Amino acid sequence: LLIPPDPLEEKNIIMEIRGGTGGEEAALFAADLLKMYIHYAEAKNWKYELLSSNETELGGFKEVTLSISGKYVYGSLRYESGVHRVQRVPETEGSGRVHTSAVTVAVLPEAEETEIVIKQEDLRIDVMRAGGPGGQCVNTTDSAVRITHEPTGIVVQCQNDRSQHANKAAAMEMLKSKLYELEMRKRNEEKQALEEGKSDVGWGSQIRSYVLDSSRIKDLRTGYEVGNTKAVLDGDLDGFIEASLKQGV
Repeated sequence: LLIPPDPLEEKNIIMEIRGGTGGEEAALFAADLLKMYIHYAEAKNWKYELLSSNETELGGFKEVTLSISGKYVYGSLRYESGVHRVQRVPETEGSGRVHTSAVTVAVLPEAEETEIVIKQEDLRIDVMRAGGPGGQCVNTTDSAVRITHEPTGIVVQCQNDRSQHANKAAAMEMLKSKLYELEMRKRNEEKQALEEGKSDVGWGSQIRSYVLDSSRIKDLRTGYEVGNTKAVLDGDLDGFIEASLKQGV
């Protein structure tokens, strides 16, 4: 109770989910995680909006970005960042062989206008026609927007709205959050280096294992484990959230 609250905890977030190792199976698991977080958001009465997606022909996602807004969103989901590894027999597997694949989740706090200043001369903005699974064009107008922040090399893209203006606004929000997180990381590097027992939960670290063929999901940082895998994938994340918040990992 004596520890002052983190001002970031009340922030809304932008969440990125990317299929990693495992090809199409990783993309399908990315779609499963998207549904999991959407169901969790709905249970908390949070609002969400799909900002950008790169869908595969089988209904998976190479990458998908959404915004989630509501009470204590970043405070609840901040420790979901990291690599989520799954072991299961994919629907695409005819011989019953277990596959291992990985999906990366990034949770970025939304930046306020006063927190991040972006110079227009630092941006390269490209417009194009929105593409769908397999590369087919899903829009006859140049509504998709890609923004490159040249000083950092960060690239964001949005194509989910038919309006170029709306896609540009969403892409700018994504860019601001990425730059805000980058600035926070720089500020906290020295502090984190001094904290013992705190693991890096960024893009490269595995945080959770989903062994679905034996009905087991385990958080590798806290040791919290459940056997009801269907409930978790349907959005029952409270146990994992509470364990990570308690240990601060």
